Amino acid sequence: MTKKITRDINVYIADDHTLFRKAMVNLLRTFSRVNEVKDAENGKELLELVKKEPPQVVVVDMQMPVMDGVETCENLVKKYPDVKVIMLTMHDSEKYILHMVELGVHAFLLKNTEPEELEHAIYTVHDKDFYHNDLVANVLRKSVREQLEARRPEFSNVNITDREKEILHLICKELTIKEIAQRLNLSEHTVRNHRTNLMEKIGAENAIGLVRFAYESGLIT
Repeated sequence: MTKKITRDINVYIADDHTLFRKAMVNLLRTFSRVNEVKDAENGKELLELVKKEPPQVVVVDMQMPVMDGVETCENLVKKYPDVKVIMLTMHDSEKYILHMVELGVHAFLLKNTEPEELEHAIYTVHDKDFYHNDLVANVLRKSVREQLEARRPEFSNVNITDREKEILHLICKELTIKEIAQRLNLSEHTVRNHRTNLMEKIGAENAIGLVRFAYESGLIT
């Protein structure tokens, strides 16, 4: 019996290049789980759409007139924490990506990314809170190297148990709470408690904050 695919994700996109934006809208509508698609030509228009009816995912171009992607994402993360934010960029703008990671943006993609990766990123941020690709990994690695050259980060005041390290490592592999529970033979409630404790200990507000800490602490290299 064929499993029915549920179209459970509404996606909004903001980009000032009309041809690219309309092509993206048509592409998004071909994705099996994407339901409604709306578009805006700048961040201000996007925020008006979100205000009327928040979607599950937004895709935001970094460079736009009126309100650029950085300011738009800052507003989205602050005012609509349940909306997953994917930022599009022409190149790996490290300082902006690091700022957006700290803010809580859920994924970053180059504008020349393949459609399959875009689709995977949308489903992953919706289901697992963040999409951790090579773009983010490379920026985080470089940031850690620069920190180590200046001074070694101090983590001695953060007391993380072996179990928490194990769970953190699996979170970085994009496993869901349910998948981690099955892998470690624990209840989902227990895994969720460990995740909450980890976030409190290191001051992370979301999963991408946990990933950044994993890089900085040397759990991921």
